[in-house]
Amino acid sequence: MGRTKAPSPEGATDIILESISDGVFTVDHEWRITSFNRAAEEITGIPRQEAIGRYCWEVFRSNMCEGDCALRRTMKEGRSFVSSSTYIINSDRKRIPINVSTAPLRNEAGDILGGVETFRDNTLVEELRRELHGTFRQGDMVSRSSLMQRIFSVLPQIAESDSSVLIEGETGTGKELMAKCLHDLSSRRDQPFVAINCGALPDTLLESELFGYKAGAFTGAVRDKPGYFSLADGGTILLDEIGETTPAFQVKLLRVLEEREFQPLGGVARERVNVRILAATNRDLAAMVDQEAFRRDLFYRINIVRVVLPPLRQRKEDIPLLVDHFIDKINRLRSKAVSGMEPAALQRLMAHDYPGNIRELENIIEHAFVLCAQGWIGLHHLPPFLETKQPHHPQPLAASSLRTRQQNAEAEAIHDALVRNHYNRLAAARELGMHKSTLFRKLKKLHIELPATDGRTPPRS
Repeated sequence: MGRTKAPSPEGATDIILESISDGVFTVDHEWRITSFNRAAEEITGIPRQEAIGRYCWEVFRSNMCEGDCALRRTMKEGRSFVSSSTYIINSDRKRIPINVSTAPLRNEAGDILGGVETFRDNTLVEELRRELHGTFRQGDMVSRSSLMQRIFSVLPQIAESDSSVLIEGETGTGKELMAKCLHDLSSRRDQPFVAINCGALPDTLLESELFGYKAGAFTGAVRDKPGYFSLADGGTILLDEIGETTPAFQVKLLRVLEEREFQPLGGVARERVNVRILAATNRDLAAMVDQEAFRRDLFYRINIVRVVLPPLRQRKEDIPLLVDHFIDKINRLRSKAVSGMEPAALQRLMAHDYPGNIRELENIIEHAFVLCAQGWIGLHHLPPFLETKQPHHPQPLAASSLRTRQQNAEAEAIHDALVRNHYNRLAAARELGMHKSTLFRKLKKLHIELPATDGRTPPRS
């Protein structure tokens, strides 16, 4: 039998490039694609013959093309870049998350002929990540704290009830997000959600904004204008900062809750409305009732169900999760590729008390994005006030101390899930959003001991 001839070095390279699962392509100095392997065809959905000769941005349509292109930096600086996260738009106009590495393409003399980029489809990784984060998510709210998990667990029932809900919490705790979440979980989800800040307007203007007015009701009212109650008909209205309203206005608001009707300014007939009313405040309404600063009858009408959002200083285990959430959000909005936050910077955030709560944390991350276009957010990217204002930790937390806190929080979450599921490992793993084998590894790492019986089997008599 004749011996099979070994392929040439160039042929062997072609075979390897066609066999790997990563997409690979090369460009020349004019940014035109010169080669395009099989995996690149599969990931992008674009045949090789259509890709070669075209500009790379015409093929990939990535957010990186619009700003910080790793391949452009490689060509400019003559060095490699590894593991930049971005996305492309495939031939079906679907957004595909990818991980990118780039390197200069050189000839034997070392001259740069162009650039080569390898990219990996991260769709499965992103789906698994979203599934895991889904355990800690309700709408646009994310949390792994036990305080918030208790609230998350009853939200579907509260949403279905159609009763008025009073949402209390300090400024910046996410009261409007909670209201939107209740609306999205309710049967009114396909109808309007309208929010108005009652504390930002005087009584007369607030009345016209909520109830609307008829032409001629006052100087300048040349035509009828519907109010927020009319616009929210069939849906949900959020009366934010309701504690700032005057007793005189509260009387008019009470009529809407009791009779489901209102009278526009300058109108003679009452209008019926089908709307669910949610109210929010950063004040203690019960104390205001005792001080006769808020009407008792209105308080009872809006306080059918009460949800109290804890301040961020009481749920600091959520800070790493929220930081990741805001980084992902701002990366998408601003087409950036920030990878995450360095441990020292995260330690500084963990040491802060957040009088402005989650809104303050988001502002800090936005500030960091102004100074950090790519890579990792470090201490020098954080606002200066964090350097001096450390209420409870004058010295930065040691890395080991931070790790211990995180491990304790993780161990508590796992233990609570096991107890709720009667130590059924599979059920606990599902609740925590992880594979059973991952749960076993964490049990071993965190030294959590389990009873001999699994929750699926009854105890022996």
